[in-house]
Amino acid sequence: MFEMWNNVSSRLEQVQQSQTQTQQPHTSSGSIKAQIEIIPCKVCGDKSSGVHYGVITCEGCKGFFRRSQSSVVNYQCPRNKNCVVDRVNRNRCQYCRLQKCLRLGMSRDAVKFGRMSKKQREKVEDEVRFHRAQLRAQSDSAPDSSVFEQQTPSSSDQLHHSYNGGYTYNSDVSAYTPAYYTNTTQVQANSMGYDISADYVDSTTAYDPRPGLDTLNDTGSLMANVVTTDPSQISELLSKTISDAHTRTCLYSLEHIHEMFRKPHDLSRLLYYKNMAHEELWLECAQKLTTIIQQIIEFAKMVPGFMKLSQDDQIVLLKAGSFELAIIRMSRYLDLSQNCVLYGDTMLPQDAFFTSDTAEMKLVTCVFEVSKSIAELKLTETELALYSACVLLSPDRPGLKGIGEISRLSQAVVRALRLELDRNHSMPIKGDVTVCDALLTKIPTLREISMLHMDALGKLKRSAPHLEFPALHKELFSVDS
Repeated sequence: MFEMWNNVSSRLEQVQQSQTQTQQPHTSSGSIKAQIEIIPCKVCGDKSSGVHYGVITCEGCKGFFRRSQSSVVNYQCPRNKNCVVDRVNRNRCQYCRLQKCLRLGMSRDAVKFGRMSKKQREKVEDEVRFHRAQLRAQSDSAPDSSVFEQQTPSSSDQLHHSYNGGYTYNSDVSAYTPAYYTNTTQVQANSMGYDISADYVDSTTAYDPRPGLDTLNDTGSLMANVVTTDPSQISELLSKTISDAHTRTCLYSLEHIHEMFRKPHDLSRLLYYKNMAHEELWLECAQKLTTIIQQIIEFAKMVPGFMKLSQDDQIVLLKAGSFELAIIRMSRYLDLSQNCVLYGDTMLPQDAFFTSDTAEMKLVTCVFEVSKSIAELKLTETELALYSACVLLSPDRPGLKGIGEISRLSQAVVRALRLELDRNHSMPIKGDVTVCDALLTKIPTLREISMLHMDALGKLKRSAPHLEFPALHKELFSVDS
């Protein structure tokens, strides 16, 4: 009944928005209202229709907020009061949707746009200019730099994959949850609920990648000048863009990680994990892995060209590569001097994850070994980002359709990776083996470990079918797919 009501409510909102857009009088392109509509709804990311109750929103969120002002409304969150609110699942939790409206400043008493102060008006106009600059940067790309073209995924409504209900997952990084991504390495880590269906690779997630209304970040200003056909310049731009995507989607900055390395070990926490029951340890690790993969999905969506791929291919690449990218990111958390990994806020050795199952022990050992081998190469954040993008954009994944386009993107990323590594690691590791050669030869190993993970997970699920894994984890690592 709850699901049926959500579907009906969502449909009513779509009809309401359609009718409103049809009835609105034609406005000149220079009007304030027309300018505002270029900015997506602040609440759910859908197409906005103006300023409503003090915030730029769509008709759906405008109507929802109006209805929520009734004295009889008493919304309750069925989960942890941190549900993701976006265009796809905004009706899943009325409580979290209302709280987001209030956080953004929606109010019955809010001034209408016509009575905005000069400062408020200029702030909105700055934001309009930012969005216009983004659109220009995306559409004015030169042919040889087409990986930076506007990424326009198909509407998620075209594919009707099952939706998991927008569950969100707790993480140990709740302190790292600013309202906007910034130029620092502290990024939004509120563990947005993801389904790996088409909805999860849509462009309507509720985060704002802007550093502020009055400035463009380095990537934005750089991409605004993409008019070059010089391969080296295109590689530089690709490196900068992918590095920025990596920085924005890492849960911890390197500075924070290294600071945690220096803290004394908490032996009680170490014993806690070593004595954890087998099934509980699996669920604990699945929870942490899911949090990391949510950020990996956001990273993928910011990789130039990824969102231009078909939704089916996006899903294939994410399903196949997410565990491998998680291993690559794990290398940032390894303290080679102590041979320990930063797990949440605790430094744990490899044997803390051992169980009595030999297949699981082999999986843990291999994960640590390959992650350690990557950490030993002392890659910069940009190099790690490019390597992650290279693994993500593997054109030989089974089930891909747009192999030609993915190959073109992959080759561009590999070129950028080689240039970056040649600049920072000019000396070969051994003989004539370069750092780039070493990284590329690890890709088959990453795939083998991913298969070990699926085998171990399948065995566990057969022996303990009652275990309930996070929804995104189940979708990504379905043993039936």
